[in-house]
Amino acid sequence: MRAVIISGGSVTDYGYIKMFLRPGDLIVCADRGYDHARALGLVPDAVVGDLDSVSAIPEGEGMEVVRYPPEKDYTDTELAYEWARARGADEFLLLAATGTRLDHGLANILLLKRMLDRGERGELADEHNSVWLLSGGDSPDGGVPDRGTLTVSGSVGSLLSVVPLSNCSGVTLRGFQYPLNSAELKLGVARGVSNVITENPAEIRVKHGLILVIAARD
Repeated sequence: MRAVIISGGSVTDYGYIKMFLRPGDLIVCADRGYDHARALGLVPDAVVGDLDSVSAIPEGEGMEVVRYPPEKDYTDTELAYEWARARGADEFLLLAATGTRLDHGLANILLLKRMLDRGERGELADEHNSVWLLSGGDSPDGGVPDRGTLTVSGSVGSLLSVVPLSNCSGVTLRGFQYPLNSAELKLGVARGVSNVITENPAEIRVKHGLILVIAARD
C-alpha cells in the first residue's frame, strides 16, 4: 500500500501536484498539510501532528485526528510517516515537504533513508523535483539488499542528477548522455550533477554508498 504524506511546505501548482496521486492511496496530512489537502479537494485518512500551523482544526469529516504536544522529539512529517507505516504502508510519497525552511526540507529528504533502511520505497516530489535515495546492497552504511537500483521513466532530454552522500563506488548510469560504468563518486564532488536522460527508462545503480537522485524540472 502506498501512503501519500502531505506536509506543510510550499505548493504553487496544485494541478501539477495532483497528478502524483493514485486511486487507493492512503492520504495522511502532517499538520498544515491538511490545508494543502483541502486545496487539492481531498479528505485525508488522517491528520497528524501538534496542529499548531493548520488554519482550522479538522472536525466531522470522518478522518482520524492524532494530536501531539508541541514539545516532541519528532517532526510532524515523521509522525505522519510512522502513523501510515503502522497501518501497513510500505511505499511512501512525500508532498509539500520542501519550501523556505531548509532544515525541514533536508530532514524530509533524509527521512527517505529511514524508509530505505526498512526495505521501503520512498520518493519526495514537488513542482520542480522528484527525489530518491539509493544505497548499495553491500554498503557499509547499512544499505538494504536490492535498494541500490532505480529505474526512472523520464522524458528524453530531461535533467537528472546523482549526488553522493558518502564516498560511492560501483555507480552505473544507463540511458544518459554521460553514462557511467562501475564508477566512483566522491562526497563533495559534483560530477553527477545535470546529466541528461537519453533513453526511457533510464537506470541508476550503486554498489557501495549512499546516493541522492534528483530528477529536476526548471
